[in-house]
Amino acid sequence: MRIDAHQHFWLYDRQRDAWITNEMAAIMRNFMPTDLGPLLKENDIDGVVAVQASQSLEETMFLVDLSSIYAMVKGVVGWVDLQAEDIDEQLEQFRAIPILKGFRHVIEAEQDPDFLTRPAFLNGIRMLTKHDYTYDLLVRPRHFHSTLDCVGQNPNQRFVLDHMAKPNIKNGEFDDWAVFIERLAAFPNVYCKVSGLVTEAAWSDWTLNDFKMYVQHVVDCFGKDRLMFGSDWPVCLLGAGYPQVVEIADTALGNLTEPEKAAFWGETAKRFYSI
Repeated sequence: MRIDAHQHFWLYDRQRDAWITNEMAAIMRNFMPTDLGPLLKENDIDGVVAVQASQSLEETMFLVDLSSIYAMVKGVVGWVDLQAEDIDEQLEQFRAIPILKGFRHVIEAEQDPDFLTRPAFLNGIRMLTKHDYTYDLLVRPRHFHSTLDCVGQNPNQRFVLDHMAKPNIKNGEFDDWAVFIERLAAFPNVYCKVSGLVTEAAWSDWTLNDFKMYVQHVVDCFGKDRLMFGSDWPVCLLGAGYPQVVEIADTALGNLTEPEKAAFWGETAKRFYSI
């Protein structure tokens, strides 16, 4: 089974989806499973992990409801207020929804560099561990230090890094990001998605070679058994179509053995998200 471990669905709302700026007009519309289905078939992808794009319980249930209609949705990463006083009780109630595999908070939008180490947030992470949920890390450089601190305090929590921490490929920045990746990968409970890269490059002026240095670094640090493919569709459409995103990952990874290919294109995501 080939799995796209990171993509989104939404019914576009200008106010809720204000993160979609005017320069991102290409994704200012609805994106639903009926739009994605043909692309998955054309690229031999058997299913997806649908990841939250807005921060509400309504978003979580929207994705859960889609999974009950479309078999392509093999897992959901939703949103819940991890700082809520009743987070333990909320997560206990979610156990009745097996398609819900984990949660994410859009940390990259938080200006507080220490958001991940707020006591209430750390308590939420501990509750995820208690209830056996995953956590997707979506961070920017200002959060690198607290990310390492948060992960270090939670050795039994399953973490996955979204979009390789969004290296600045457009400007060729590498060193500080590379050090962070090396330090984060030292924690064996952290995985990494090779996803979201084309939007960090020059949208209309990138080449396959632009990505190789970054992908090879995560291969060197995480190894080939903690990496998984994610398209970041439809956000990827800002810079590339679905087939191109598949090609970017395939080319940048270099030569893989058949077991390594199976791991990257599906088996690791299945194991991590308990699909």
